[in-house]
Formats: sequence, C-alpha cells, structure tokens
Amino acid sequence: MVIEQDVKLSDGRTLRTYDSQGAKARDTEDGPTIVWHHGSPQTGAPLEPLLTAAAARGIRLVSYGRPSYGGSSPQPGRNVAAAADDVAGIADALGLGPFAVMGASGGGPHALACAALLPDRVTGAVCLAGLAPYTDDFDWYEGMVSPGGLRAAADGREARELYAATDEFDPASFTSADFAALEGAWKSLGADAVKAGQAGPDGQIDDDVAFATAWGFDLAEVAAPVLLVQGSRDRVVPPSHAGAILAALPRAELWVRPDDGHVSVLDACPPAMDWLLERGSTST
Repeated sequence: MVIEQDVKLSDGRTLRTYDSQGAKARDTEDGPTIVWHHGSPQTGAPLEPLLTAAAARGIRLVSYGRPSYGGSSPQPGRNVAAAADDVAGIADALGLGPFAVMGASGGGPHALACAALLPDRVTGAVCLAGLAPYTDDFDWYEGMVSPGGLRAAADGREARELYAATDEFDPASFTSADFAALEGAWKSLGADAVKAGQAGPDGQIDDDVAFATAWGFDLAEVAAPVLLVQGSRDRVVPPSHAGAILAALPRAELWVRPDDGHVSVLDACPPAMDWLLERGSTST
C-alpha cells in the first residue's frame, strides 16, 4: 500500500510524498530504496508500472511532487540544484538510509542534482530521456519538435508565463511507439500528466526556467555510477543531450534504444532497476 503524506521542510514549505512501503519500512531493516523524480508535468504520484517493477524486486519506491506540482508548495526561483535539499528533507522525514535515484524526462536533471549534491546519501542514479545542462557548445534545441517553452524559459519566467497562455501540445512530439505506450503499459502516465496540467502551469513553468538557466551544480561532481537511457527517436529530448551528459559524468554508462521515443523508453525502467541492484546501488 502506498502511503501519501505531506512532509514539512525547514523553510515552511510542504512536499507531497508517496512511499510504497510506508510505516512497514520503519519496522524492518533498511532494504533497497529508490527515490523517483517525475517528468514535466506530472503530480509526483507513483506510476503503476514503477510500483509493479519495484515490488517485484523488493524495492522501496519513494516519489514526491516537485514544488507547485501535485499539492506541493511553490518555490519561486528554484533551480535544478534545489531538488537536493528537498530530497534530503524527505529522506530525513521518512527515515531513509542510502538510496538510489531515478528520473525520467524533466525528472532526469533533478535526479542528477541529488547524485551530485548528496554524495553521502545517493549511491547510484538512472536518468531516462533527460535534458543536458543548457549550453552554447551545441544546438541545445536541435531535434526538439516543440522547443518553444524552453526557448521562452531561457528569457526568464515572465516570458515563459506568456508562452504558457497559448501553449498547446504538438502531437508530432511523440512517435507511434510513444502513443502505443500511453495506450498500454504507461496509460497511468498520460492520466497523471493530464491531472497535473489541469492544476495549472506553474510547476512546468518553473521546471523549464530551471532547465534553460544555470542548474546550480556541475555534472562532474557526480561521483556515483550513473545509467543514462535514451531513445534514438526521441523528439522531445533528442539523443544529443544524452551524449553531452555522458561526456560530462565521471562514471556513466549509456543504453541507446533505437526504436524508442520519449515515452516508450520508459519500458527500460525495470532493467534499469536491475542495473542498480546488480551494483548494490540501492541498499545500505
């Protein structure tokens, strides 16, 4: 049973959290734990395929809504690095020992932030279809079907807010494999994204501004092993981003999935969990 609770942080904000083992985990020895970082936009509630895969492996899955998502308090001006302090607060509140992190799409950079800035707590990381830090070293937008939101975000929050007023999803951003995934195993992701969108655009606006400006940490700071997973047909976060992240990380491996787009790549989550378990990256 997933336990939902609001964790109060030292600055007075609250974060809506979800724990697949809840109070049960407090009565047993620390086992493997993964903190999941959701995409943009989502509520932070754990998705059914992730819960199923984690349960089959005896993994305690913890997730949360980033600021302005899913009932979590806003955090104006947050950068990507801010996720590390938030996750540290959640870990303290839930009594977590060392844990691994996983993030997909917009969650990927935030998972990497935790790996970089919580080196004594994060033992491994998986980043699926995650953005690279904003740079002029290559065309950061090339290959994105709909980069308008990120381009606006690079000009600041006000510009991103104006863009949100007329923004509409471009179906060309997803491949046929993505749509098949949303109709099948990852149907819960689509429903959750709709729910997050109906609550308002603030979470995604703040995410985009954070992605398109300085992240607040350097990928070279990540000492833990990292697995990158990238679909070759991704039209939301193109493969060039995975290449840039790989080049910047000290200890990283890249899985390229030739037939996957932005959503269908999530089918790699179960073997990615196995990758963490094989390295002992989710346990004390």
